[in-house]
Amino acid sequence: MINHLRGRITDRSLTHVVIECAGVGYFVHVSLNTTSRLSSDEAGMILIHEVIREDAHELYGFADEGERQMFRKLISVSGVGANTARMILSSLSASELVAAILSGDVSALQNVKGIGAKTAQRIIVDLHDKFSGDSDITEKIYVGGNTAIGEALSALSSLGFDKTKAQKTLDSIVKTEGTDISVEDLIKKALKQL
Repeated sequence: MINHLRGRITDRSLTHVVIECAGVGYFVHVSLNTTSRLSSDEAGMILIHEVIREDAHELYGFADEGERQMFRKLISVSGVGANTARMILSSLSASELVAAILSGDVSALQNVKGIGAKTAQRIIVDLHDKFSGDSDITEKIYVGGNTAIGEALSALSSLGFDKTKAQKTLDSIVKTEGTDISVEDLIKKALKQL
């Protein structure tokens, strides 16, 4: 199993990169979020998830562990394949997706090209309990997507606040205040709302 590739990025587009490691060029499918986060210089590292089928051996790449964990959760849902999961992660960040799943926001998932109402509902039903009960992956996703949200979430949960409620509160604050808000201000505003 390939965990990650570190090397020179020789080709890049919105949907894939080619990364050369020890003279071998690996074609890696990536989401738009990963493409935007890869460094602009030629050297880089990308986390990998391998999909091995009878007719293909494909590599999917991620800029951080939170996005890779989210991809793995998505492909565990019946009817959601690797390309559909990549499309979802191109449209929504991992933290936005977790928030949509935890709040049951079907319309956020339906805004993704190729996702209908039934698939959106299946994703929410299948993954809601996994995220509400798995604080480690939720924290990785938030830390990977936004450091301020991750730190604020850790602080609020250590103070004894319910993690799911704290996530919803932090998401609403970031939507109104913007992503440039400091951790301290984020925690202060969340404490007033919780």
